Amino acid sequence: MSNYTREDIMRIAKEQNVRFVRLQFTDLMGIIKNVEIPVSQLPKALDNKMMFDGSSIEGYVRIEESDMYLYPDLDTWVVFPWVTEDRVARLICDIYMPDGTPFAGDPRGILKRALQEAEEMGFSTMNVGPEPEFFLFQTDDKGNPTMELNDQGGYFDLAPTDLGENCRRDIVLMLEEMGFEIEASHHEVAPGQHEIDFKYADAIRAADQIQTFKLVVKTIARQHGLHATFMPKPLFGVNGSGMHCHLSLFRGSENAFFEPSDKLGLSVVGRQFMSGILKHARGMAAITNPTINSYKRLVPGYEAPVYVAWSASNRSPMIRIPASRGLSTRVEVRNPDPAANPYLALAVMLKAGLDGIQKKTPLPAPVDRNIYIMTEEEREEAGIPSLPGDLHEALGDMLRDEVVCEALGDHALSHFYEMKEIEWDIYRTQIHQWERDQYMTTY
Repeated sequence: MSNYTREDIMRIAKEQNVRFVRLQFTDLMGIIKNVEIPVSQLPKALDNKMMFDGSSIEGYVRIEESDMYLYPDLDTWVVFPWVTEDRVARLICDIYMPDGTPFAGDPRGILKRALQEAEEMGFSTMNVGPEPEFFLFQTDDKGNPTMELNDQGGYFDLAPTDLGENCRRDIVLMLEEMGFEIEASHHEVAPGQHEIDFKYADAIRAADQIQTFKLVVKTIARQHGLHATFMPKPLFGVNGSGMHCHLSLFRGSENAFFEPSDKLGLSVVGRQFMSGILKHARGMAAITNPTINSYKRLVPGYEAPVYVAWSASNRSPMIRIPASRGLSTRVEVRNPDPAANPYLALAVMLKAGLDGIQKKTPLPAPVDRNIYIMTEEEREEAGIPSLPGDLHEALGDMLRDEVVCEALGDHALSHFYEMKEIEWDIYRTQIHQWERDQYMTTY
């Protein structure tokens, strides 16, 4: 995306008849929030003088300290292409306190803190290539989602089997108008499941793009009479939706993960970074896989990365090394799902990788056989742990992981944990239809 000045934004707003501007930010749960202002208030917003009530946002601040300020990132300016009259634009904002200090619980700010640490270690950039998957469901006469899928297609199918093709094509066109460089678009393995891949970017831009991508997908799907969901596992018996993240660190223009003399083309830094991810995988899981439903995806049998291991030759471990080398050398972390807050997920993955580099953590041997067909004894003998089995277990692992706790900071950690414990307790005490089907007539 291009760099904009204040003058550019004011000029474009006038030329394109922008009437409203959404000052957008993300809460701890990864949900997009915004304060919409008329374009007459745009100069005030660009002066960082737009205030909002932070106590109304889950996980932000108490009512006694509610005033917070929105600082727009000018590079995120975009005019929504699907609104043709009374046009609407968007600016993504950082959250600041009245005294001018960054708000400790702002997910975007948390990622920036992790990136600052990386820069102090000599890494100028973390590039991220995300792959968020989603499902398309039909809607009813009132526009509410049903459980009817929009197609029965499979991996790389096309129309007429893939009835989501036109919707997906319109999503791609809208994304391109908004500055995305789209690399591929295809039907995924499950019926009604889709993936659109866009070019990697630095970590902040990548997280911004993930949030923008979700907004565009949901908006255009609704225009097609469909409901798009990034829920990790909406259906039993088919693959869930992941958000594989391709990560690499750069020193200026040099890829710190590439070493041409190494058999796999991986540098010591790349191996140490990967070892840090593996070491903290369980501690990060509550962030990379943050919902109760996330752990319905992380089960054997559906190509989900359940096992904490790595390989350059197969996709059953949690981390894979794609074949590209040179500037494209990277690690693919496969367990995150699209319900994750992208800012928090990238922050904890970066901090985990940096911890591996700082402590020179040795990388375990690769696992080049299919872990899915290994017995529990074989996995134990090979030293291959599993990711947590549910959200409650993941929350406990998170609290025990000092690196993940430090990455989040006290404010975000305590509020995130509290909200997720409430979510778990509601689920734990709820009576589900499966239980009624299983036990009502048996006992």
